[in-house]
This record gives sequence, C-alpha cells and structure tokens, in this order.
Amino acid sequence: AEYMGHASCKLDWSFSMSCDDVKQKLVSQITAWSDSSNCASGGEKCLYTVKTQLTGKLTLTHETPVHHYIDDVSFTFSQGSTADSCNVHGYSTSETWYAVLDYGTNYCNMRNLLEGASLHTTTGFTESTNSNICTQYSSANCDKY
Repeated sequence: AEYMGHASCKLDWSFSMSCDDVKQKLVSQITAWSDSSNCASGGEKCLYTVKTQLTGKLTLTHETPVHHYIDDVSFTFSQGSTADSCNVHGYSTSETWYAVLDYGTNYCNMRNLLEGASLHTTTGFTESTNSNICTQYSSANCDKY
C-alpha cells in the first residue's frame, strides 16, 4: 500500500501551547525560509510560500531548490483538551504525478518547519505518523531533503 498513488505524507502533532502560538511560529519560519538563500549550501530548507491563512488552517507550498518540484502542504489546527493545547494535522503532497518515491520529502517539508521553529523541543510535543500514510517516512533524510 505504501507505493500506491503519488508521494504524500499525513502526520499528527500535539503541542502543549495554543494553536495561535503554534501557527504563528510556523508562519514565521515559512517567512524566514521564503527565498533560496538558506539552501545555498544544500538541503531544502528554503522556498516556502504561505498560500492561505484561516483560523484553523494554514496552506503553503514548498519548492525543491534543484528540480523546482512544487509540493502542497496544509496544516489543520484544532484545540486540544485544554486551551493551552493544540492538535495539528499535517498533509503534504507532491504536485508532480510521477513523484511516487520521494525520499521522505513530503515528511521533511513539514518536519523541517517544525524543527526550524524549535517546536519539536517544546514540552509535551508528540508526533504520530507511519510509512503507510507517509511515503518513505522510515527512511526520510531531512538534512538532505
């Protein structure tokens, strides 16, 4: 089932902070990595663009710096069990129909933003995904992709 359709990744994050704070940190990171300068020495932590910002949703694109493939990313935000908690559902998919094996790129599209914003180090952070819903999650190399 892992190789059906084209490359994509679904994941779920939970945070012990408000969704507004989480979204703001992600948007700031997207803005910081909007041009190609951060990829001058390799990697793909660049060329992110915010498309829409709604109360419970953030959509963006990520362009790969070498081949200029466009990936579509969306984050859906919902309050957790308390006002100071947030659940985020992330989805990234390649616009190119022939991108079936993506070396974890779709996962890294989201994970790199998370780490760039230092959200992965916040107290109570958890991540849930697996290779069945996230192409090549187990072999993802986010330093390269």
